[in-house]
Amino acid sequence: MNVADIAEATQHLTFKLDEEVFAVDISKVREVLEFTSVTKVPRTPAFMRGVINLRGSVVPVVDLRLKFGMSETSRTVNTCIIIVEVSLDGELTVLGALADSVQEVFEFEPRQIEPAPKIGTRLKTEFIKGMGKRDDEFIIILDIDKVFSSEELAVVQDAGSHAAGNDQGKESEE
Repeated sequence: MNVADIAEATQHLTFKLDEEVFAVDISKVREVLEFTSVTKVPRTPAFMRGVINLRGSVVPVVDLRLKFGMSETSRTVNTCIIIVEVSLDGELTVLGALADSVQEVFEFEPRQIEPAPKIGTRLKTEFIKGMGKRDDEFIIILDIDKVFSSEELAVVQDAGSHAAGNDQGKESEE
């Protein structure tokens, strides 16, 4: 979906990573949790911080700051985990995304959203749905379904299933 496809007002959850404000479509957000202890899963990418227990389900937690080339998220009183649903190749994955703080639910009118900047061919920006404008501030609107590649999501899913004690993979390893 690109900016030209946005014909009506859409609600987004805004959150901060470092000093930047990002937004994700509210329909992709399940809930926002206080930061809780995260169990590290060995041999996963640096942006994969580990897993949490969410009402009996194992949910992988990723650090969006690391994914976007920033420094690791530090735990503060405002640090939270945004539980989102990511769709890739028709499959739904639930994961937690660390954020420095959640701001608000904001409704963007189509006229408030500009196309993602074209930054040459070497930098991929397809995960940016557009740039929202509020007053004099830009808000980077993420297409959460495109932030992670299918390979990265597979690693995240595998880490979650191994942490859940899924023994199916062990048979094939022996």
